[in-house]
Amino acid sequence: MRGTMTAKLFKTGEIVSYAAGVALTGFFLVQIAQGEVERRSGLEQFEQLASVDFADPEAAAAAPAFDDTTGNPDTTLWAPGRVADYEASLKAELPPVIGVLEVPSVGLEVPVYPTDSELAMDRGAGVIDGMAYPHEAGNIGIAGHRDGYFRVLKDVKVGDTLRLQTFEGPKQFKIDNVQIVEISDTHLLQDTYDQTVTLVTCYPFYFVGHAPQRYIVTASLDTTNVNQQ
Repeated sequence: MRGTMTAKLFKTGEIVSYAAGVALTGFFLVQIAQGEVERRSGLEQFEQLASVDFADPEAAAAAPAFDDTTGNPDTTLWAPGRVADYEASLKAELPPVIGVLEVPSVGLEVPVYPTDSELAMDRGAGVIDGMAYPHEAGNIGIAGHRDGYFRVLKDVKVGDTLRLQTFEGPKQFKIDNVQIVEISDTHLLQDTYDQTVTLVTCYPFYFVGHAPQRYIVTASLDTTNVNQQ
């Protein structure tokens, strides 16, 4: 009797284990299929983006875009007028977000727009006209207001990590220089063979009126990051 019950329990356990295995296998296959769908969608999105002329308003409006998931920014350091400009920009239509810039050491997380217009920089940061977009090779120039999102850049240090979420995937950079230049000095905006990031804002940060200089942060691709695309 005891042997029969043991055999039944063993058989039941066998069936349960088999069912669990089938369920896990099914779940695994579903995840693979879902991942493949997302991968293909990402490739298609990137291919669409690569052919977009962001200078054409209609083409830019139809382009794929990142969701602006940066949420409500921390405006503690912002000038009151810049906070008002940001709130006003929420009612305006902007071109699609084409990346997200992050500098974790200073808590910066900002959407990147394909233009450095005043409206785009009221809402986030913008690619400087003529410079590379986040998904492209070369010098990715990104501008922001010194009394808004980019005010925290006053505290960055050489060696800090800079990240870009792009249509090509996440990119990680290391800040290798912080420099103050005259407005007329544009040598840091020249194109580069390697992928680099150049952040630009006005200086001094708390200057009243039109600031006479520019604060430049440059970063090079972190080739030690195994997740580079």
